[in-house]
Amino acid sequence: MKQVVYTASPESQQIHVWQLNEDGALTLLQVTDVAGQVQPMVVSPKKDFLYVGVRPNFRVLAFRIAADGTLTEAGQAPLPGSPTHISTDRTGKFLFCGSYNDECVSVSPINAEGIPQAPTQVINGLAGCHSANIDNANQTLFVPALKQDRICLFELGAEGQLTPRQQAQVTTVEGAGPRHMVFHPNGNYAYCVNELDSTVDVWALNHAQGEVERVQTLDLLPPGFEGTRWAADIHLTPNGRFLYACDRTSSTLAIFSVSEEGGLLTVEGFQPTETQPRGFNIDNSGQYLVAAGQKSHHIEVYRITGPQGLLQPVGRYAVGQGPMWVVIHQL
Repeated sequence: MKQVVYTASPESQQIHVWQLNEDGALTLLQVTDVAGQVQPMVVSPKKDFLYVGVRPNFRVLAFRIAADGTLTEAGQAPLPGSPTHISTDRTGKFLFCGSYNDECVSVSPINAEGIPQAPTQVINGLAGCHSANIDNANQTLFVPALKQDRICLFELGAEGQLTPRQQAQVTTVEGAGPRHMVFHPNGNYAYCVNELDSTVDVWALNHAQGEVERVQTLDLLPPGFEGTRWAADIHLTPNGRFLYACDRTSSTLAIFSVSEEGGLLTVEGFQPTETQPRGFNIDNSGQYLVAAGQKSHHIEVYRITGPQGLLQPVGRYAVGQGPMWVVIHQL
């Protein structure tokens, strides 16, 4: 399995492209300078483009991915607000952008060549909109509004239009601040990291009448932590066995095992990591986790080991300034 790791460093306006070797070591392939602060990134479902959100001139850039994983810019399109998070639907026809500062989520069509176009829909009034997450069935978009302690639920139409579901939202604990989400491979559960109280919520997606319901909440900080809670990112291994979430103040990765059906998390441990881990990701084999330290200006690779999914450091690498987004792509 050949894989590359993309890291976005907004302070130095760079994307680093790394080859992920079988032993977990990284080899630098390319450093791409970007005209602006590069932040959220996502690979297209067809695996041929890397889409990148840039500020302060709000837009999405499309980089064509070569056979070796290196990047060439191929197009760009405007966005209605500062891009906090970008994603696509599962067919690669539509790009979603959540904007925290501009309190909106937008839909941009992606043309036949794979290039995003200007937005066709903008939904406002989502205070602290932090991500846009399409479910496994490509039917419902989950949009956390951090400052409103709610996740808005939208149906995705055939032409890319978003309409509120009959159950238009779910609410978290007051002051939780829902932020990023991932879905279990079986499609029956979603997991949301809450920024302001550093917890993880488990959401059951297929209860009676298709209602979404919160079934578990767990702390992601080590016992006795007394600082300001400031969680950031969440990722699941491809097989659904282990879930990881990070907190920036404590600079830790929380490790959870996941029950076979996906509805129950168990805390397995905590891994100290790079200073202020704003973003991390897991490779496509489920063997490695790569975490970025926004204040250390380094990334660290960990091997996922044993029946508990504990993390064993493999290597540490200097990147650009303020790295905050990690994407791992299988060639």
